Amino acid sequence: MKKIYGYARVSTREQHLDRQIKALRDHGIEERDIVTDHASGASLERPGYTALKGTMLRDGDTLVVKSLDRLSRNKEHIIQELQYFKNHHIKIQVLDLPTTMIDLPDGQQWVFDMINNILIEVLSSIAEQERLTIKQRQAEGIAVAKEKGIHLGRPRIGYPPNWEEVYRQWEEKQITAVAAMDMLGLKRSTFYKMVAKFRDEFQESTDRR
Repeated sequence: MKKIYGYARVSTREQHLDRQIKALRDHGIEERDIVTDHASGASLERPGYTALKGTMLRDGDTLVVKSLDRLSRNKEHIIQELQYFKNHHIKIQVLDLPTTMIDLPDGQQWVFDMINNILIEVLSSIAEQERLTIKQRQAEGIAVAKEKGIHLGRPRIGYPPNWEEVYRQWEEKQITAVAAMDMLGLKRSTFYKMVAKFRDEFQESTDRR
């Protein structure tokens, strides 16, 4: 039996999912079939999203999101995930992208596929640019704070002692994620959870300044 699932995501615990959940419920999706995450859109390593792909969605199902950047804010990831769903015969509907909500007879779908591909290219580029802008502001905030001698309170309890230095090297692409995980002694899932937590904590500290 084909099912329809919804997915909602916000970056931090302080942000609210209410608006996305209401939009998904207004579309007819039961709340028990809506999967949520409080996690950064820069990574695909999110508990809810991983469970959705790994144990819930099946061939012929439909996944509905409020906007394309709920899947990811990384253009490469968005395209990768859309291809994954296509390969697994899972339909993606984006409430803010009306052309994805229309069912057409066989032989006519190519028209909307072409339109959707163009729109997705534009929207994914915008989502990635927003992510890069946020990342740049965070880097500038760290630089200014260091110049002023402000200690941002890291590494905090729970991070490896060498976290900040290794994270900086990875963020500046001096080392790979695999190398960073090895230097920190962390598993992949733990590493990306810490990355999301670290970014969220830094964003909170800069917002308060």
